[in-house]
Amino acid sequence: MAGADGAQQHHPCSICMEPMAPSAAHRGGAACTHAFCGACLSGHVRAKLECGGGGAVVRCPDASCAATLDPELCRGALPSEVFERWCAKLCESLFLGARRTYCPFPDCSEMMVADDDGEECVTQSECHGCRRLFCARCAVPWHAGLTCEEIARLGEGEREREDLLLVKAAREGSWKRCPRCRFYVEKSSGCLHITRRCGYEFCYGCGQQWQLIHDGCPGA
Repeated sequence: MAGADGAQQHHPCSICMEPMAPSAAHRGGAACTHAFCGACLSGHVRAKLECGGGGAVVRCPDASCAATLDPELCRGALPSEVFERWCAKLCESLFLGARRTYCPFPDCSEMMVADDDGEECVTQSECHGCRRLFCARCAVPWHAGLTCEEIARLGEGEREREDLLLVKAAREGSWKRCPRCRFYVEKSSGCLHITRRCGYEFCYGCGQQWQLIHDGCPGA
């Protein structure tokens, strides 16, 4: 709006009260009549995002106004990283209360909502981002031919794709695993008494530590 002399009318920022030219004023919400300078609006949004209290919904800083600020309307006043962080928090807030799962591949880690629907947990899933298959229950790459219970018996560092292939081969070949060093052993002939390089002695039939008298073994 121009005055009698043709100059543009300056309105104060609703936060710092400094006068602003109309081109420098930012409205934060469609239902909000307050206008802010870029520095104040950016600082307000950043503070809300960093306060640790959720931060997804940012309201007008005027105490008398209950309007919610719109990220798109505020975008012109915000640094790109603040705008992107705000949008990410809004997306996450949509999934509050839902069970979330993440793609187990380190080069992806896409977040997804687990589709339980009160029924048995779905195991084989496809990542929406990288399109690779994984087990939503075990949070590992898809373990075709192995049960979730077998995966649960593996250590945290033994769940890569190569490890799962080895476990599957061991099961199909009836290999046994040394309880101490965790190496697999395949017996081609001889008795059930196995002595590993680590010094541990165990029974190939039942997997228990070898005793001088070893009767009643199901593999005997």
